[in-house]
Amino acid sequence: MPGRKNYFYLYRITIVAALGGFLFGYDTAVVSGAVNAIRNYFIFPLSANIEQAEKVILGYRITVCASVFIIGLAVSGMLLKLFDKKKALILISGLFISVVIFFIWFFGKPAVYSETTASALTGFAISSALIGCIIGGSGAGFISMVWGRKNGLIVSGILFFISGLGAAFPDTLNFSGTEPLVSFMLYRIIGGIGIGLASMLSPMYIAEVAPAELRGRLVSWNQMAIVLGMLVVYFVNWSISRFGDDQWNIETGWRYMFLSGVFPSAIFLFLLFFVPETPRYLVMRNKDDGALRVLRKTVGEKNAQTILKDIRNTMVEHSAPWLSFGGLIIIIAVLLSAFQQLTGINVVLYYAPQIFQNTGLQLDVSLMQTILVGIVNIVFTIVAITTVDRFGRKPLLLTGGIIMAVAMFSIGLSFYSGRMGLLTLVFILIFIAGFAMSWGPVMWVMLSEIFPNSIRGAMSIATAMVWITDLIVSWSFPVMDENKTLISLFNHGFSYWLYGLICIAAVAFVWKMVPETRGKSLEQIEKFWDK
Repeated sequence: MPGRKNYFYLYRITIVAALGGFLFGYDTAVVSGAVNAIRNYFIFPLSANIEQAEKVILGYRITVCASVFIIGLAVSGMLLKLFDKKKALILISGLFISVVIFFIWFFGKPAVYSETTASALTGFAISSALIGCIIGGSGAGFISMVWGRKNGLIVSGILFFISGLGAAFPDTLNFSGTEPLVSFMLYRIIGGIGIGLASMLSPMYIAEVAPAELRGRLVSWNQMAIVLGMLVVYFVNWSISRFGDDQWNIETGWRYMFLSGVFPSAIFLFLLFFVPETPRYLVMRNKDDGALRVLRKTVGEKNAQTILKDIRNTMVEHSAPWLSFGGLIIIIAVLLSAFQQLTGINVVLYYAPQIFQNTGLQLDVSLMQTILVGIVNIVFTIVAITTVDRFGRKPLLLTGGIIMAVAMFSIGLSFYSGRMGLLTLVFILIFIAGFAMSWGPVMWVMLSEIFPNSIRGAMSIATAMVWITDLIVSWSFPVMDENKTLISLFNHGFSYWLYGLICIAAVAFVWKMVPETRGKSLEQIEKFWDK
């Protein structure tokens, strides 16, 4: 165990790395306060201006297609790491043909403003950061191997800063020459790339500097930082909304919401210059002396040499093929990532004000209720932090999944029956509590643990899957929730029942397939996959 002085050093560098998680939470949740403004400022006026609507739709389609193309390149790179060249080229060819077919279909549709188009534009504007998250998450493995964990976090901080500034003033800082809505989407995508990088590199950094007996708790600090970032931005959004009436918020207030992200980004960038690179990356770069210095401060003089030897023994290959340990590890990591988002968590976090307004609340009241969501998120994340190294990863995932399923079915029933109000809020808070004590932090703990040192870059596949499924859920929710047929049949309850079924599937998956990693060093976990 490290001494008291070493604890202080370890906690200090962990907190700095976790600020990447804070910005992750801040930047993803800031849009929740601007949903109404995005609709009323950017999208609804298009119905009265056919020419501008056509330009926006064209710019939107070009943005989507360019994003799909870049994501396709990132996926192609991952396929080359997963399979031999012949198989990879076959899969890449199939991917290329699918992308071309999508482009033809997408551009072949008439560029006409309609209710469906408005919903699609709203969904994409709100979730456009997730496109960047997929790109950043896909490239995080490459960046972590070439530039290092610390430098990758510096890049993410720069992107957060640019995005906060540009999303606040997409018209005056419109260097792309597109319509302001499209410019807004582009800046949100830039911020999303920063989120994608931080979502992988922050827990990776913490896992690589933390001793085995503290790793689950310290990696969970990253999730604590994420939910703290969400809570802070909920307060910021609510405070800004109080400066004026609804019309002021539609015209001006939303700009200050996005601009507020510039300040934590600058603090994060400054503090990163005072933390070291991780010992495992330093060993990878044949800088054993530097790695030993860091280990002496984080695990103590007594254990530093032993752990350095263990790390060196697993670094025989600097970058092994990603299927070196079989396909099961990749499947488990990808499904963990997908289930975390398919449970519908970010529907609640992104669209909380809208959900509360559907129950009949006013905007400022619904934003206040969103703050309550953030408080519950933090309280039960603390529960996870204090229990993840005591009870293990699997018990928390199973318990949380069951709680989330019951809550989602109950939310759906309250909408279906038309009895919305306090009870709906209670069910939403129960769902948040179940997620915060389990799938929120524990999934990231497991992703940071299960990948062996020589294929740690493969974590980018799982990270990309987090954002792909997040995009699918966030983009599809307004389409489902505003669909007149589904409303007539289920009265806004359909989506929540669907997420409840997915929660049940997630529980079954963890029960059958996910191994327990509590109390094992990263090198011991690697030996498990060797077997």
